[in-house]
Amino acid sequence: MSPLFLTDTTQITDAAQLIATFGSGAGGEAAARAGKSAVIGNHITYCRWRQVERLIDVLTATEAPGTVH
Repeated sequence: MSPLFLTDTTQITDAAQLIATFGSGAGGEAAARAGKSAVIGNHITYCRWRQVERLIDVLTATEAPGTVH
């Protein structure tokens, strides 16, 4: 799993809203938004949505992503 870098709390809010709206497709929606940003050349928004996608993966995981002590 890739490390997360969250710049502000709106990324958490966005992830939660996408999960509430799209359910299991929330990560795909975040990826689509990142893709749209990449197409128009907005690398900052692209990176932001990629981090939201990673956060969604963490929030929706059913198992621990590593060793549990």
